[in-house]
Amino acid sequence: MVFILRTLFSKELKKPRNYLRSKFIDSVRLHVKGGSGGTGLPKYGGLGGQGGCVYCVGKEKANLGNILGKHRGKTLAAGHGEDSRKTKIIGSPGTDLKLEVPLGVTIYREDGKVLGSVDNEDQTVILARGGPGGTKENGFLGHYGQIHHIRLDLKLIADIGLVGFPNAGKSSLLKAISRAKPRIANYPFTTIKPNKGIIHYNDQRQISIADLPGLIEGAHVNIGLGHKFLKHVERTKLLLFIADVQGFQLSPRHLKRSCLETVLLLNKELELYNPDLVEKPAVLAVNKMDLEGATDTLEEVKESLANIERIMDSIPKELRPDKIVSFENIIGISALTNNDSIQELKMILRKCLDDFADENNPDIVEGRKLYRINKAIIKERGSQVT
Repeated sequence: MVFILRTLFSKELKKPRNYLRSKFIDSVRLHVKGGSGGTGLPKYGGLGGQGGCVYCVGKEKANLGNILGKHRGKTLAAGHGEDSRKTKIIGSPGTDLKLEVPLGVTIYREDGKVLGSVDNEDQTVILARGGPGGTKENGFLGHYGQIHHIRLDLKLIADIGLVGFPNAGKSSLLKAISRAKPRIANYPFTTIKPNKGIIHYNDQRQISIADLPGLIEGAHVNIGLGHKFLKHVERTKLLLFIADVQGFQLSPRHLKRSCLETVLLLNKELELYNPDLVEKPAVLAVNKMDLEGATDTLEEVKESLANIERIMDSIPKELRPDKIVSFENIIGISALTNNDSIQELKMILRKCLDDFADENNPDIVEGRKLYRINKAIIKERGSQVT
């Protein structure tokens, strides 16, 4: 009775905090149906119209949230082809249905087959083809269009992906390095949805950077935000690891990890999810360098990573990745207090991306290949002369 009275006269129950309700949607399921072909006219050899197709087209400003809100529980159906008739021997084709989707979407069919990816503005992928119209070959009977359950899976496209454990300072860095305004607080899991910012340079160069929700141990098997975070790393060109110079401890029940151990754990989580990720170019930023003793810790991390093979046996087995990420640069920063370190980091990131572009330019790659071949030939001829 006391419990009932307390419930009846208690204040309104506390509602969940709004910022914990993530509005970011990166996966949507839809039912799509191509239009049926029109019936032909045997007497006059009339042709039925082709059924319309359902296709998606890439648009920078589109988002999956709007698609879900507009088409939830509905079938996206294209128009049917027009029947052939005496006054119109060839029926008109059905109307196509166009669905605008954000860049970075991959489309999966119900059986897991990939229908295509949309990475560029105005790029199109057919989701369901319309049925052919009636002709002599098919007995003048129009056919049904394709019907599929599909999944639109968004993987953010960014030049740089921020990788780090909760409270490492990723959101602070994103705010300092770009014009983004992520939520920042002095506790873990402030970021529960991806934030994307643009780094601006004086010569009008722009580089996109994505701050993604913090990993925890076990993310590769979908613990915590798991795959919801990791899949977005796949579309980035460069990984920016950010580690707290003090290390990280998720809770009193978890082990305290040192700065070096957090870097190795991040390396291992990426490797276990997708081994190709550790092959990407990477930069390590050790944050909170304004704290006492931070310089000594940074030097220890640099020395340990430079001689990782020699100290690997002393590292706990659960922390050891099979392949260590090869960092292009290791830099100490203070995202909140030191603007000079942020400016230096911006230039490092730009140089790494430029080097990556050169290495993947077909003309440059071919030129280097020819140079090595010619150098080998010249060397061989020189040895024959002597």
